[in-house]
Amino acid sequence: MSLRLEDVERAAQRLAGVAHRTPVLTSRTLDERTGAHVHVKAECFQRGGAFKFRGAFNKISSLEEDALRRGVLAYSSGNHAQAVAIAAGLLGTRATIVMPEDAPAAKLDATRDYGADVVPYDRWNESREEIGARLAAERGLELVKPYDDPLIMAGQGTVALELLEDAPELDLLLVPMSGGGLMAGCATVAKALRPGIRVVGVEPEGGDDTRRSLAAGERVRIEVPPTIADGLQATEPGELTFEVNRRLVDEVVTVTDEEIVDAMLFLFDRLKLVAEPSGAVGVAALLSGKLDARGRSVGVVLSGGNVGAARFAELVATASGRPG
Repeated sequence: MSLRLEDVERAAQRLAGVAHRTPVLTSRTLDERTGAHVHVKAECFQRGGAFKFRGAFNKISSLEEDALRRGVLAYSSGNHAQAVAIAAGLLGTRATIVMPEDAPAAKLDATRDYGADVVPYDRWNESREEIGARLAAERGLELVKPYDDPLIMAGQGTVALELLEDAPELDLLLVPMSGGGLMAGCATVAKALRPGIRVVGVEPEGGDDTRRSLAAGERVRIEVPPTIADGLQATEPGELTFEVNRRLVDEVVTVTDEEIVDAMLFLFDRLKLVAEPSGAVGVAALLSGKLDARGRSVGVVLSGGNVGAARFAELVATASGRPG
């Protein structure tokens, strides 16, 4: 498929005045620890607490009136669910969300609070894609995929469009990777505006489906990864997203759960940012030395902050209890 800078620019026009333009933050301590000049794009301040609103609104706002009258359906572990619920409410339609039974309570409660009808499923033994397709057909609902859709990818790419407007000198971009929609949009923008930029994806160590797929030259399916990064538990890259990312992504690195928690703690202490595990992987890659960023101007997408207070406290407590 073809995804172009112009597609992302059109998405930015649809999102203008609706999505938040999230801040780009810096930290002298982060720069000192990495030897780089780091710019953190804080999507934890986006509507719904994550970047997902950008793609969801871009997609749903593009639907015909008849589709809006019938309603929309999505499947998600939490952030896309909330984004679709919010966008549906803003656009006068109704959202049904297929969510795993073990989704974080904060994300489940928020999705319901935004007015969505939640249909639970067992992520370990059932296919959300099959359930979503069946329900959409039975109920006449428009399926809003979490990443494998050009309009979703274009919406997510507005993250990089804003980041490069605020920090045009970037020569390295770090983006969390799951299904690949955020990366596809961001990489499209980055490579168009800064042809020499290096684009690096970050995955949890146990959920490296994209890293394996790029190495194999084709999509590789893995088991549901046992990681605290619940938003990065895709078992296979998207079909459309992979075609974009295989051309534009320079490298994929992985981080451990411990490194993710360390990054969450650093972001909280030093930048006063609450990052969910999935959102912190880019900073985790920098702090753990998984790639050499010395002397570079680095953009890091902090993709979301949807973690409940109790869960956040539980995770960072594990860091304080580790030796060293």
